[in-house]
Formats: sequence, structure tokens, C-alpha cells
Amino acid sequence: MTHHHPEAPALQVAQWLNTETEPTLAALRGRIVVLHAFQMLCPACVSHGLPQARKMRQLFAARDVAVIGLHTVFEHHAVMTPAALDAFVREYRYTFPIGIDRPVAGSSIPATMRAYQLQGTPSTVLIDRQGRIRLSHFGLLDDMAVGAAIGQLAAEAAESPLVAAAPEEAGVPDDAGCDAQKGCGLGTGAEGT
Repeated sequence: MTHHHPEAPALQVAQWLNTETEPTLAALRGRIVVLHAFQMLCPACVSHGLPQARKMRQLFAARDVAVIGLHTVFEHHAVMTPAALDAFVREYRYTFPIGIDRPVAGSSIPATMRAYQLQGTPSTVLIDRQGRIRLSHFGLLDDMAVGAAIGQLAAEAAESPLVAAAPEEAGVPDDAGCDAQKGCGLGTGAEGT
């Protein structure tokens, strides 16, 4: 029985931080790619998602695992500018490549977020050595769960399927992120009524 894993869409990035050369998925083939979608004004991204991405960058060898941040802004566009992001990245000393998701005219949802059908931030996408999406999860993921999934991808032979635990089994509530439909949940909740 073969498992079908969709090919990861190309990253549609307007600008890159922390890298001289654009890290395309084609160029990263043969490595596992951890794509971390975040917004700098998303509390769960700042408290959990970005520190987790930094940890992954430190724990896994760069030749095996590429960690890429994707600033995918779907709310507060006026304040989450490239200049503000650059200052944020420097302040928190994030050193992995961070792409600014390309805006789409007439839509609050940027291009890569749309292509990957991400629900909000933080989102974690694991792409295997063949360039296929093996995990796409909105919300917080337990460090051990994501580490185990990366380890499993790193160890797997070219053709063996990955059997991962369902993300909801990771033991972290999914209500801690910024939903693309509902926002960060910091408001009064009256918007949806």
C-alpha cells in the first residue's frame, strides 16, 4: 500500500531575512524542511512556535534539516511591515532564514499560506527529503512530538511510509494560535456574533 503525500508547493516570498541566497524547496531537496509559519504579533508564535523553531535549528544538523520561518501576515497588515519584522528578528536573535509571505491583491491571506492551505499561526509544516508534505499542523506542537516526527523522517529510507501520531494526540491545546478566520482570539469575541 502506498501513501500519497502531496508535493510541497513552491514558497512565494516577497523578501528574505537572514540569508544571501533564496532557500528554494528544489535546492533543499534531500534535506528535511521544517517550515514554521508565524506572525510577530501572534502570542503563541512568540512564546512557543519561534523558540521551538530555534531549538530545532540548534538540535538538528543543517545538512539534514533546514529550518525556515515564514512570516505569513493575515491581520494587522499596517503594523507588521518588513522593517518591523527585521527589528523583531534582530531583537530575538533568530538566525534561520525567514521569508515574508507574498501578499495577494484583494486578499488578507498571503500566497504561500493559501497554497499550503494553512489555517493560521503558528503552523508547522514538515517536508520530507523528496519534497513532499508529511505533516501540516496549525497550533502548538509539543517539542517531543515534533522532534520525534523529524527524527522519523531523518531515519526513514527513501520509500518507507511515515506513520505519525495525529497532532491532537500531542497534548497541546489547539486554541492557542491565531486563526486566519477568527484572528488571535485576543478580542472580546463579539466580532463573530
